Amino acid sequence: MDKIRIIGGKELRGNVEISGAKNAALPAMAATLLTPENVWLENLPYVRDIMTTRALLESMGAHVETLENETMMFKAAGIGELEAPYELVKTMRASVLVLGPMLARFKKARVSLPGGCAIGARPINLHLQGLEKMGAKCDVSHGYVEASTAGLHGAYIQFDTVTVTGTENLMMAAVLAGGETMLDNAACEPEVENLADMLRAMGARIEGDGTRTIRIRGVKKLKGCRHRIIPDRIEAGTFAIAAAITRGDIEIANCNPKHLASVLSQLSLVGVEISIGETGFRVRGHADISSKNVTTYPYPAFPTDMQAQYMALMTRGDGTSIITETIFENRFMHALELIRMGADITVEGRQAIVHGGRPLTGANVQASDLRASASLVLAGLAAEGETIIDRVYHLDRGYVRIEEKLAGLGAEIERIS
Repeated sequence: MDKIRIIGGKELRGNVEISGAKNAALPAMAATLLTPENVWLENLPYVRDIMTTRALLESMGAHVETLENETMMFKAAGIGELEAPYELVKTMRASVLVLGPMLARFKKARVSLPGGCAIGARPINLHLQGLEKMGAKCDVSHGYVEASTAGLHGAYIQFDTVTVTGTENLMMAAVLAGGETMLDNAACEPEVENLADMLRAMGARIEGDGTRTIRIRGVKKLKGCRHRIIPDRIEAGTFAIAAAITRGDIEIANCNPKHLASVLSQLSLVGVEISIGETGFRVRGHADISSKNVTTYPYPAFPTDMQAQYMALMTRGDGTSIITETIFENRFMHALELIRMGADITVEGRQAIVHGGRPLTGANVQASDLRASASLVLAGLAAEGETIIDRVYHLDRGYVRIEEKLAGLGAEIERIS
């Protein structure tokens, strides 16, 4: 099992290119099931979750080709197996995204309950309730969702809580349903908008994406398209904190700063210098970091996927900061590992209290989930001495060659077996 070895204390400097967003690519790959025609997806990040989803689609009978320039071609004309088995989906939450497209086009699906990061329950009940309102019958038995329909129809669906994958799943189901579907209290993340752009290019009729109310008017069939995945805002935010925590100077290219407005605003508050351009931004860290509270909320507020990285930065703060997690109930497991590196952190329910100012020192630590892995890498970059991070397969689920990109910025970092 691979590990990451870091010798900390280097100021990171230079330019880094941001890869495509995993969280936009996964629903786009699921959406290729909605048509028998060819679909080309560009700017795909070649991370583990993408390869797992490819294997899942191929197991169902789809044809997938890897082309140049981070592009894959998908053709779901010969789908014969309407099942997403446990062995293929146990490692990632987003596997449930094939449920809506399979029901919409084939009227039947059997999907294993998803796995992924151990950061909370993350139930899919809102997905199933919405599909049932649209005319599906959904049963959960022996760890699988078994769903069928005589034909989906439009419905009014109000989410009790904001759910990104729930919004995406029901949006994909609705594009081939009869009549109009309204999704209220929908997620408005850039990844949802990117999926809507793809579906419109395929012939879907969607309005309101990017707001809390999305309207979908069903059509009889969809066509193929060529679609580009947006840059990964979480990867961009992670490199921004890498610059801040090492007191470095990094130009972050090939991203949309508007997608990171809440993160960049928070970094400015704590004393990080931010210069924003049209397709990137520059981050310059300084010796003094102010301790500031933050609370995670759905987009456009501060994202839960940046909470762990921000916690690592707050260990360098000049006082006490309180980090409140409202999205997932079990997303502070990285705190214990940061404590092993010398951090002073107390977890009380959904709040982590970080007392900054204590120097971090290298240690053997263990990643518990994708973003926790990133926080430990950031802490290792700032720590004195050697840090060894175990279970970095979590990191490989969402970051493209992160150790190579950091090494290109001057970090002393390597992957070891």
